[in-house]
Amino acid sequence: MVPSGLKICESLNSPSYSLSVVGHVPFGLICHPDREHFIYPLGCTIIIQGLNNNTQAFLHGHTNNVSCVAVSRSGCYVASGQVTFMGFKADIILWDYKKRELLARLSLHKGKIEKLAFSPNELYLVSLGGQDDGSVVVWSIAKRDAICGSPASARSAGNATVLAFSNCRDEAFISAGNGTIRVWELDLPNRKIWPTECQTGPLKRVITCITMAEDDSYFYVGTSSGDILKLNMKSKLMSDYGPVKEKFSLGVTALLLLKTGDLVVSTGGGIVALCKGSNYKPIKKIQVQGGVTSLTLRGQGHQFFVGTEESQIYRLNYNDFKEELIATCHNEAIHDIIFPSGTSDLFATCSKNDIRVWHTPENKELLRITIPNMTCHAIDFMRDGKSIISAWNDGKIRAFTPETGRLMYVIDHAHSMGVTAIAATSDCKRIISGGGEGQVRVWEIGQNTRKLEEVLKEHISAVSCIKIKKNNRECVTASIDGTCIIWDIVRFMRNQMILANTLFQCVCYHPEEYQIITSGTDRKIGYWEVFDGSAIRNLEGSLTGSINGMDITSDGTYFVTGGDDHLVKVWDYNEGEVTHVGMGHSGSITRLRICPGNKYIVSVSADGAILRWKYPHSS
Repeated sequence: MVPSGLKICESLNSPSYSLSVVGHVPFGLICHPDREHFIYPLGCTIIIQGLNNNTQAFLHGHTNNVSCVAVSRSGCYVASGQVTFMGFKADIILWDYKKRELLARLSLHKGKIEKLAFSPNELYLVSLGGQDDGSVVVWSIAKRDAICGSPASARSAGNATVLAFSNCRDEAFISAGNGTIRVWELDLPNRKIWPTECQTGPLKRVITCITMAEDDSYFYVGTSSGDILKLNMKSKLMSDYGPVKEKFSLGVTALLLLKTGDLVVSTGGGIVALCKGSNYKPIKKIQVQGGVTSLTLRGQGHQFFVGTEESQIYRLNYNDFKEELIATCHNEAIHDIIFPSGTSDLFATCSKNDIRVWHTPENKELLRITIPNMTCHAIDFMRDGKSIISAWNDGKIRAFTPETGRLMYVIDHAHSMGVTAIAATSDCKRIISGGGEGQVRVWEIGQNTRKLEEVLKEHISAVSCIKIKKNNRECVTASIDGTCIIWDIVRFMRNQMILANTLFQCVCYHPEEYQIITSGTDRKIGYWEVFDGSAIRNLEGSLTGSINGMDITSDGTYFVTGGDDHLVKVWDYNEGEVTHVGMGHSGSITRLRICPGNKYIVSVSADGAILRWKYPHSS
């Protein structure tokens, strides 16, 4: 059923590429058994990415963030679990890998799915509920139905958080967590699972990961204390543990048991180590950026991949044990995205701690400019391409070279409550900045000088967006105080003020510059006359949530919007109707841009995702 007054519009195809890597999901990065793809979650979406050709496929179906992923031994099935709100059922989705489609939706757990594991012959899927659920359930893959369930740990023990299936038997699996290690046996005729507690003697540990021996004779568990325990599968007793003295810093986060009997150990401190023998002392180790959340083998163990919580993916070869960074992205909310004038091959994004420049055709990061513990709110390329100017929450404006990222100059104390918006004139002689206190400041930029030309004090709250007219004589500023002001930046006077019952988030000049369009938290898209500030029309821009970003094509025929509803919408400017809708983001869209030449749309969001969309209209 279509709501009255809404036109049925085409879907914007799935994003053509995502530049995002999510590292917060434990064991979220998995190398597929075909050795040509790896799989990882991004918000509500599962991404299947080619290792050699950089292609991507997207699996959409979850209604909230994905919390765990598992792949069956043959690679035919992928299973993913999600988080949901307290008291509501959290779904597990079973996917057909080859067809890239949803096979079944399994709902029994509440709140969160903590971990999933497939049996070796792909007969069963076992799932572990989160802290508020506390149960373990065995599912029949053929019947797509639950067989049986049980509380995951004894009342005297803590929560179970990790699972591993036996490598040889479909009827045995292990669960572990805070003070609990259990080996479970499936009794199919009676539809029951029977647990046996494993004894670790006087050691009390929080288990963070499990890996099984190939013949099921023993298994290893990693702990948050930084040591590794080896347990016998038959006797359920601990046979040894280590290292006794120099434990792994910030805990063991993942384990890999290689065919040679060696262990690859990763830690919360970003160490990946190769250990031999029963003393668990590292013989080789490397340091990566961020705590490691995933280790995954490619093939028999000649190569493996490391995923970190700072959204980095590394490739390691067993022989030389050297890391190679193959994918990276922001791991915090992205606040702005900008293309340089006249080219679609590069764009820049900014976030907490850094600004990054990306090469669009190869989907690769070219440059990273890092300012630790600071947040960059807005960026702009100077028209001559010689600098990137940026607005920071410490009240400074910083300019960098786009090729090397070298700091060119800093304007200290540009704004007292952080710089929140920035724009440069097309002649590269002036910068206009907006601050958290509501002031708009005009800066004259010389060869070696930066001079404050004027302070415009009309807004009473943070400036969210600044756009400058092509002739550099006028600009418009949007603020969360509910006003948009059109300024004369030659005489430094207010020309017009637009008032609305909203927190304005974005504003755009129509290319002919006789109209502006605005949007914000009231979900309305407003068209306004530049000449007298009068309202022309109001469109319902979104059904839920604020509109945070908009951009308009160079000919003014279409514009795009994105916001808290996670949707990218393409609008016909004159008709005021949506022509295409894109679903792909899992977090609120913060900004989006149509590239010069109208080849594609790039959108960024609060979960650190960068999505590239094919522009739907022929230019």
